Amino acid sequence: MTGDTELFLAEAAALLGPRGLTRDADLVTPWLTDWRGRYTGAALALASPASTAEVSELVKLCARHQVPIVPQGGNSGMSGGATPDESGRAILLSLRRMTRIGAVDRTGRQVTCEAGVVLQKLHAAAEAEGLRFPLTLGGKGSATIGGLISTNAGGTQVLRHGVMRALVLGIEAVLPDGSIYSALTPLKKDNRGFDLKQLFIGAEGTLGIVTGATLKLVPALADRVVAWVGLPSIHAARELLIHCENAAGSLLEGFEVMPQACLEAVLDYLPDARAPLGQPHAWHALIELAADAEAAATLRDRAEALLAEASEQGLAEDAVLSANETQAEAFWTLRDSVSPAERAKGPAMQHDISVPVAAMADFVATASPTIEAEFPGTQALGFGHLGDGNIHFHVLAPPGVVHGEWAEGQGKAISARVHDLVTAAHGSISAEHGIGQMKRDELARLGDPVALALLRQVKLALDPQGLMNPGKLLAQDQSNP
Repeated sequence: MTGDTELFLAEAAALLGPRGLTRDADLVTPWLTDWRGRYTGAALALASPASTAEVSELVKLCARHQVPIVPQGGNSGMSGGATPDESGRAILLSLRRMTRIGAVDRTGRQVTCEAGVVLQKLHAAAEAEGLRFPLTLGGKGSATIGGLISTNAGGTQVLRHGVMRALVLGIEAVLPDGSIYSALTPLKKDNRGFDLKQLFIGAEGTLGIVTGATLKLVPALADRVVAWVGLPSIHAARELLIHCENAAGSLLEGFEVMPQACLEAVLDYLPDARAPLGQPHAWHALIELAADAEAAATLRDRAEALLAEASEQGLAEDAVLSANETQAEAFWTLRDSVSPAERAKGPAMQHDISVPVAAMADFVATASPTIEAEFPGTQALGFGHLGDGNIHFHVLAPPGVVHGEWAEGQGKAISARVHDLVTAAHGSISAEHGIGQMKRDELARLGDPVALALLRQVKLALDPQGLMNPGKLLAQDQSNP
């Protein structure tokens, strides 16, 4: 360790105190590996500031000593975006001590909170006031608001409420020089130039550190019904989606799909789970209709009519409607368990991709057999958010392969081929999980040169030293040429 490094750590310790800075390996090590276990790095220390002011002063200190910063929320990301590299030069900056939630504005339907607030706790705070924050995902018990903003997270309610970007009304962020950009007060009309808060949404901590946000809330649900529908094909699922959009309108909260193979994997994985329908079907759709107090009285009748019409039109082979909240949760548990069930089966390459909604059925129907033919022994499965054009396209390894060797060899070739197919379909190689370090090189290979140049220019303008989450989103030589 150099004298400059020792001086930096001493100054950081004086700034943050014993709770705010640690080099204890037992405390630091768990945060050096990403959630999926694909990336492990090293760090000078773990910094845990308790306020935006402390973040600001720490960033100024890092800028003076040219110490890279890797911001981290719940460490539940899917692309290695919150994991430092192996050099050990960076400081890991945790926002998990910044957990204050302001008073919920019931009239304005909004709330301001700090970046370290866990999603599940925000849900509870909104529900206590008769409102809800309409974004949820499997990792709600660990994902933080700052991380969700920085990755522009999606989830299962995007169809009705949009991704995180649509729910952020105001933002506070610390810039790479330590200055504080404060725009927490939401304005419906504001024409003072660029909407600067948008720069930090989806930037993965490469332009600054999100420390707080004002978020949109919506009325609490008075009731919901969840349907499980058996379908002959992914194209039938697309037709059913159109039918639901036309018949249910704004009541349509979610529309998820999975093939029979995914359902079977979940049933093997969950010992007490049962198939919702009596017979297997090529594809399955999970449909949620949700209503506030005003529309709740007729919700079940409308759901029953929707399914009856779908059956009469030949859009559904079989269907069942949740009888109560317990059964509704059981249906969602089947959907939410697909990823862990597949992990239990063996190695797989997971792809979080999107194409135009109208093209998704054709994409899945052609991409799956293409991959399986070009890589014999693999099984390609698409499941997820058909309603917003985001499918999780997983390719399971042939039986008996060694995970690491296969992933680094054939696995990489498979991912490149999937991304080629997605790009040819005018889609995105990252729909909701971010680029991080996992897809950084693929973005450089396949991204639009003009868009990449703009990203590099913005990065260079805001972070000329290249200290903010280096090596993520853009390669270091791309982000700071």
